[in-house]
Amino acid sequence: MTTPDHKSPAPQPTVPLAKDRIYRSPLALVGGVLLLVLVAWLGVDALLRGHGHTPWLALAGMILAFPLVGAFTLRPAVFVNEDRLRVRNPFRVVTLPWGEVAALRSGYSNEAVAKSGTKYQLWAIPVSLRARKKATRNQARAAAEAARGGRGRGGRFGGGGGSLGAFGGGATTAVPARAETDKIMDDLRETLERRGEETPAQGEVVVRWAYEVMAPALAGAVLLAVLLATG
Repeated sequence: MTTPDHKSPAPQPTVPLAKDRIYRSPLALVGGVLLLVLVAWLGVDALLRGHGHTPWLALAGMILAFPLVGAFTLRPAVFVNEDRLRVRNPFRVVTLPWGEVAALRSGYSNEAVAKSGTKYQLWAIPVSLRARKKATRNQARAAAEAARGGRGRGGRFGGGGGSLGAFGGGATTAVPARAETDKIMDDLRETLERRGEETPAQGEVVVRWAYEVMAPALAGAVLLAVLLATG
């Protein structure tokens, strides 16, 4: 007597992880490209036209400058998904599961604070005090205009002016925007509050030093120091 075959259930398709949201500083990217072009132009010109130790000094300077300029301008980035925050700074990469993030602070710089108390600066999300002051002025100006508009409608239409101000003024007055980096930090805090206690967002903090940046910069610095000492 044969028993019917019991087919195992078909495997469920795995849900793909959401792509990282990447935050970078546009001004730093533009400035980095311009600086690299300037360094390359001056260095190549010195290599081709220089005499004596000048070409060697130019070569050592480029070996030192290229990785450092790239590290402080093009390299910084913040990668965010539902499980972790990955911070790529000039000389190291820090992976912080949301469960290990105690706070995200904004002062004169934006930083992530681990539960161990260690602070990690977010180079890719710089604080703009000028943008903050501008946003504060916009908020104050909008509040003053709203107050003047409400008084004007109230004085002209009497008791009905309050109702008109509630609908007309509210619909036409734009909400002042905050500084862009402050809005980004608000988004990161919202993700931390929503995912901090979730199981997939737990783990250990991982720090990796960027030897691919440090090694050529150190080699260029040593070569430049030797040439200057013997020159």
